[in-house]
Amino acid sequence: MLGKIAEWLKILVVLAFLWPVLVQCRGNIRHYKFNVMMTNVTRLCSTKPTVTVNGKFPGPTIYAREDDTLLIKVVNQVHYNLSIHWHGVKQLRTCWADGPAYIAQCPIQPGKSYVYNFTVTEQRGTLFWHAHILWLRATVHGAIVILPKHTLSYPFSKPKKEVVIILGEWWKSDVEAVVDEATQSGLPPNISDAHTINGLTGPVSTCSSQEGFNFLVEPGKKYLLRIINAALNEELFFKIAGHNLTVVEVDAAYVKPFETETILTAPGQTTNVILSTNHKNGKYSMVTSPYMDSPILVNNKAATATLQYIGTNNSSTTFTVPPPRNATSTAFNFMDSLKSLNSKKYPAKVPIKINHSLFFIISLGLNPCASCYRGFRIVAAINNVTFVMPSVSLLSTHFFNKSGVFTDDFPGNPQNAFDYTGVPPQNLRTMEGTKLYRLEYNSNVQLILQDTGLLSPENHPMHLHGFNFFVVGRGKGNFNPKEDSKKFNLVDPVERNTINAPSGGWVAIRFRANNPGVWFFHCHLEVHTTWGLKMAFVVNNGNGPNESLLPPPKDLPKC
Repeated sequence: MLGKIAEWLKILVVLAFLWPVLVQCRGNIRHYKFNVMMTNVTRLCSTKPTVTVNGKFPGPTIYAREDDTLLIKVVNQVHYNLSIHWHGVKQLRTCWADGPAYIAQCPIQPGKSYVYNFTVTEQRGTLFWHAHILWLRATVHGAIVILPKHTLSYPFSKPKKEVVIILGEWWKSDVEAVVDEATQSGLPPNISDAHTINGLTGPVSTCSSQEGFNFLVEPGKKYLLRIINAALNEELFFKIAGHNLTVVEVDAAYVKPFETETILTAPGQTTNVILSTNHKNGKYSMVTSPYMDSPILVNNKAATATLQYIGTNNSSTTFTVPPPRNATSTAFNFMDSLKSLNSKKYPAKVPIKINHSLFFIISLGLNPCASCYRGFRIVAAINNVTFVMPSVSLLSTHFFNKSGVFTDDFPGNPQNAFDYTGVPPQNLRTMEGTKLYRLEYNSNVQLILQDTGLLSPENHPMHLHGFNFFVVGRGKGNFNPKEDSKKFNLVDPVERNTINAPSGGWVAIRFRANNPGVWFFHCHLEVHTTWGLKMAFVVNNGNGPNESLLPPPKDLPKC
């Protein structure tokens, strides 16, 4: 009897020793509550009612650790329909929590709520959340910080402090009114009035009293800056006077570290950098400004903030000059420097054998519109298909095998080839439809994204929900499959969830379709998404429950 008791005591001691490890492997459950409400916000010496989360702009930061489960209750207290997207979270088998309205769910109606329930798996780094209906993400957005497992450390020296920096845009007018006016006219909406750093513009000529974000640092330390581009329609440069930045991660994927004076980030992208405070004292300007290398109207006003060394009081600020808005060489040098870390702990698992080889051309077009200002409406398309949003959830339609809502005949290649970056065809009309492309579970996809000169060449930051992908190639002009494929980087290409299809050029990505559901793929310039530059992939279930989409939650909103 005593022997059995001794054996049980040994087992209990072992379990007590292993319990912290077992808990860490399983992850914790973290609860958040988002009250979406109207809040009066003052910027540029003007106050307006603004849609916010918990009364904050930007909204609260979500903190989690790899393998944690998040339960985020979103309560809609405004008069708009609402949904929240957890941008970059892979949502393995939990497409119901992905968030895009009428794709993964019906929106949360005014006065209703929905609990987003998902587990962060095989991810660590900086992502962000934002509204995914109308243009509400202009102010409904915030950071997601995913810390590594307790058993893992950063692949770089631990910083003294971590700071979230969110870049955005601000309109003095009601953003939804701006969009409605543009929709009625068929023309582009008015550009924003200012850029922001953590919701603040810094002093501007029309409002010198407008405050800016102030960041206090100690000399001789290292700080991790988690930089997020939450702007609606503009790629942005970011730099700090007198300091270089060491890039260590993009889109929650580690990269080979490299030093730069300026970073480039497109809407939907995140960049983690190490800042070394190599001065003894002083104030230094932080600036974000637009990048646009096409004849497209953008808000050319820079937003400013201040990096201030502790103990510095009345010294003057050291300023920096932002790059020219058409600084293509600066942009390309930055993008060319991005390589996956590709270490033993974090290998670059690039798909080699391809099952689906897709070629998507991105274009603008003109469709007839009798009520519009000039008798036509500006639209956007992929392979000449302007996506029509349904009035019900595509995911529910797919899961319950309903018909009549979408077709799965989205063209994998252009139906009519032409000189994509040369002289455009005379007919600029597009097809309209709710067309999806179907993928088998675990199939490998190669996708070429080709910009065109239809109406105007332009950069298009394309975001894929539910997956990361590898950027294996990029070039100018028309993609040449025989020659350009030979130059693909299949060893350490950067891993992302959002990538620029360059103005007048192409980009090649690869991913494995190992996540069942209906996954949105769209331009993250909100104006282009509104015009129809979007589609979705349907990924079938695999074998067994672990490769199948989970059933819908009981509180899933109804249309």
